Amino acid sequence: MKQRLIVILLMLLASVAVRADIFLPRLLSEGAVLQHGQDNSLWGWANNGEVVSVFLNGNKVGETTADAGTWSLTLSPQEAGGPHTLRFQGNNTVTLKDIYFGDVWLASGQSNMEYPLSRVKTRFPEEISNANNPEIRFFRAPKRYEFSRPKKDFAGGNWSAVTPQTAADMSAVAWFFSKNIHAEHNIPIGIIDNSYGGSAAESWMSEEALADFPQHLQVAKRLQNRNYLQQLIDEDARAANNWYTFVNGADYGLRSNPNWFHKNLSTNDWGNINVPSYWADEGVGNFNGVVWFRKEIILPQSLSSQSGMLELGAIVDADTAWINGIKVGETSYKYPRRHYEFPIGILRPGKNNITVRVTNSSGKGGFIPDKPYILHIGDTNIDLSGPWKYKIGLQSEALAPRKFEDWKQPLGFYNAMLAPVLNTTIKGVLWYQGETNASRPDEYRSLFPALIRHWRERFNQGDVPFVFVQLPNYLEPSETPQESDWAETRAAQAAALSEPNTAMAVAIDAGEWNDIHPLDKKTVGERLALVTRKLVYGEENLLTSGPTFERMEIKGSKLRLFFSNEGGGLIAKDAPKAKGPGGFALAGPDGQYHWAETKFKRKYLEVWSNKVSEPKMLRYAWADNPVQANLYNKEGFPAAPFETEVKEMEEEEK
Repeated sequence: MKQRLIVILLMLLASVAVRADIFLPRLLSEGAVLQHGQDNSLWGWANNGEVVSVFLNGNKVGETTADAGTWSLTLSPQEAGGPHTLRFQGNNTVTLKDIYFGDVWLASGQSNMEYPLSRVKTRFPEEISNANNPEIRFFRAPKRYEFSRPKKDFAGGNWSAVTPQTAADMSAVAWFFSKNIHAEHNIPIGIIDNSYGGSAAESWMSEEALADFPQHLQVAKRLQNRNYLQQLIDEDARAANNWYTFVNGADYGLRSNPNWFHKNLSTNDWGNINVPSYWADEGVGNFNGVVWFRKEIILPQSLSSQSGMLELGAIVDADTAWINGIKVGETSYKYPRRHYEFPIGILRPGKNNITVRVTNSSGKGGFIPDKPYILHIGDTNIDLSGPWKYKIGLQSEALAPRKFEDWKQPLGFYNAMLAPVLNTTIKGVLWYQGETNASRPDEYRSLFPALIRHWRERFNQGDVPFVFVQLPNYLEPSETPQESDWAETRAAQAAALSEPNTAMAVAIDAGEWNDIHPLDKKTVGERLALVTRKLVYGEENLLTSGPTFERMEIKGSKLRLFFSNEGGGLIAKDAPKAKGPGGFALAGPDGQYHWAETKFKRKYLEVWSNKVSEPKMLRYAWADNPVQANLYNKEGFPAAPFETEVKEMEEEEK
């Protein structure tokens, strides 16, 4: 009898375990934006054979039966607007409120797409506090990688309407894009942000797509071995832990009594150094480890009783900052801008000291030049650049390079971050990526269009619009024409415009030479919106870009260049009135490029070089950071970079 009861109990437990309630994917949740004007796939999980009914605002819009634990049905096209209520009814009932129908854009790529509004608040101080639009919503996909198989859903994430409380977390580029589109077309906008800082293009491609790029597929296959992958992760963690344990334990600045951040520490035996700078360039030595920096400032009583913010530009790699011996902030890696806010009571009248401990694990350590280094106190800004004191806390060997850099690996983000979106109907794709692939521009020329085609195939929505950002200006400018991987990558991006239903936002003037994460995300987002409005929203007569090279005529050793998208006319921005634009370079049969002279004519731009009697190649804005390039139209759009061969036949055709 007892055994029979146990069997019955086990059967009951098994039946409960088999029964599954309706469960929805993360993208189908309260506050979601669904694509208007098109079919939407509604799907999820339920018990085999469970009947699932769907109601929109109380009206039944579909019914289906779960098979193999999943179910799906198609919601017919709906008009834009909201809010609406969706109800899913089966063994249980799931109700989603505050649903809108609008345009859903997938924003993807690497860190410049991921970069949130919180990181650009110094450039756009009112943007977050003024961001309040319930019809613009975003879903931030959790940052994950997976090599074994595509994921069916995200591990987390939710839809958020843009408010001053939520806007700080939204992609800055996507926000400025959405804001422009919504203002012009008054339609709800949903942004699915599944970007991942540093990610390579091959990271967003499936095994099937990587078959055409076998070197990447081989790497992905190795990483599918979980033991191998975990071994790499463990070795990296062990190496980093050992390095930082040694550095922090041996740093004389932390071991000394008093510590070197003490408010009353004497710096009589410290050296002098100019900030900002790299210490290897200042004669301190080319080493890794820890260097301490200290600066004294004098404050009046009126300033000492206020709160403030210590702005330290950007630092390579990690730093901790103190004011008068009290820690006000720290950052563990080089990319973020340092903005350390501190309360009343930190400052004092008279002498105050600022101490910064910089830890550098590889490359040149120090303060990145041409950044703001300022102590902000109320309306007073005290410039901190100039002489500082320094002392070496520890010289060390560099930390060994990581064996597993998740952001660079193929396949991982396709499986973990793109696959869960593929059932979702979207208006189009916004793409900002290429920095990680810039060292391989020849490969990117085939890799990038392959990605576009692959995504369209997997979304199964035809040639869904694919709008992307061309890489901005970056790195130190060169005084002479040179070869450039970044220029080659921009050319590879432009070549992808041969794919149907694509558009490109030129950002050649929106970068910063010393920061791979430029702050001007407004220009980028708005230019993305402009080219999208023309491509997708039917504003065919809208000027969305700068002068675009069309053709040339050859007159002896001079070239006549003709452009489209001239708008109100061509100009050389910020140049003297009689001077033509810079940034043009010519090469003759020897392949050596020389800067060219230019002059505006009534219908064309004349280009020549006294050093090139027989021009064979022409380049414009062909550099990592082409600061000389200043060809614009009067509407303020920059000309797109280009390279072209000079052919005699072009003259004959004319």
